[in-house]
Amino acid sequence: MSGFDRVQAMLDLGGPALWVIAALSVLTVALTLWKLWRLALAGVWSPGRAEAVVTGRAAPVPQARNLHLRFVSRVAGVLSGPMAPQAQRDEITRLALCELTPLRAGLRALELIVTIAPLVGLLGTVLGMIEAFQALQDSGARADPSVLAGGIWEALLTTAAGMAVAIPAAIALSGFESVAERVQADLEDMATRMTGRAGGA
Repeated sequence: MSGFDRVQAMLDLGGPALWVIAALSVLTVALTLWKLWRLALAGVWSPGRAEAVVTGRAAPVPQARNLHLRFVSRVAGVLSGPMAPQAQRDEITRLALCELTPLRAGLRALELIVTIAPLVGLLGTVLGMIEAFQALQDSGARADPSVLAGGIWEALLTTAAGMAVAIPAAIALSGFESVAERVQADLEDMATRMTGRAGGA
């Protein structure tokens, strides 16, 4: 029996719930890789150039792809305009929200997977236990304990699978949220420093 056949046989043992959990696992991997790719494109792990702009060691680059550098460049444009200080602060806040929104894309889907994967596994277990005890009832006085034990372990398989999907999804969700929080703190710090420097000029 090939590896694919063994996997399919295992999924068939768990029933529809296990197929749903398998789909959730594929979705989790796809979302995680997509988020890593998007964060890498945004340059969230390399704010060094933006720091140089904030401290005046480099000129702003309006078309930068790096999230930090793009935000700093836009803030510099706001501060050099004719807006009143309060309007400038409001515009900087709006820019920060615009930059942070893409960082949180896909997190709700991961959060949903973390929540429903164990529940789907538990549902599959409950349904499997019902089938196992129905088989035990139908067998009457000729009940075979091995039949009941086999039905129970097959039912518990979905619970284990649901947890196996939910735990990595929770780790990925926590990691992406921490990145978003760190970037938010970076942007707030840069905006504050640039605003203070512009006010003191």
